[in-house]
Amino acid sequence: MSQLKTAGRKAAAGRARSATRTLSARDAVLASKNRFWRPGDLAGANSTVHHLLSGLASQGELRRVRRGLYWRGTRTPLGMSPPPVDALVDALAGHEGVGPAGLSAANLLRLSTQVPRAAQVAVPARPPGGVGPVTFVSRARRTARRTQRLQPAEVALLETLGDWDRVVELAPEDARRRLVELIRDRAVRPDKLVKASRTEPAAVRARLAAALEDAGEHALATQVPKVDPRSRAARAVPARGEA
Repeated sequence: MSQLKTAGRKAAAGRARSATRTLSARDAVLASKNRFWRPGDLAGANSTVHHLLSGLASQGELRRVRRGLYWRGTRTPLGMSPPPVDALVDALAGHEGVGPAGLSAANLLRLSTQVPRAAQVAVPARPPGGVGPVTFVSRARRTARRTQRLQPAEVALLETLGDWDRVVELAPEDARRRLVELIRDRAVRPDKLVKASRTEPAAVRARLAAALEDAGEHALATQVPKVDPRSRAARAVPARGEA
């Protein structure tokens, strides 16, 4: 009989400790602002923490981003505010070698005024699934973007060079001047772009070398991996003044 009482007291004590941990975890979440929460961020049994986060989301105290990822922002009459796109991208894909793609890239570089409905982001690895306002694009073979730790503007430049005819809306000479400006003002690091270009497609390399030449970076231009002059990529950059 005494053994049963002892076991009962231990079980009750365990439940009390679990309740205290849950209360503490709840308080920690509710005291936070502008941050993501994952089950691993909180102490306690995995099922208990999942239940806590899910419950807070249903109460409007958290915004569920995807399975196992929640955002605590600011409560509004329309619900919990969403995470900023930059924070969402960093949480899902990291930041090294990650940057805008498509129209998002051209817009960032002021080569286009168009803004896509969902932000397009290139990832030098297997990309996560798209979430809300973000569409991820796989660039798994372009590994030098990660090893060179390219910044978003540098990724945007490589992406735009690869998608030039589709996303650039400036006249050719205006677009050339803008590229030269980006390089000369060091809005991008040309040496890093050259090193990253070894895993880029031929058309990107051809356009990068031409842009570096236009910017007076002749030594760096010669370091861009060569493109076969007979290939279509070698004709990717129109001559000056050519529409």
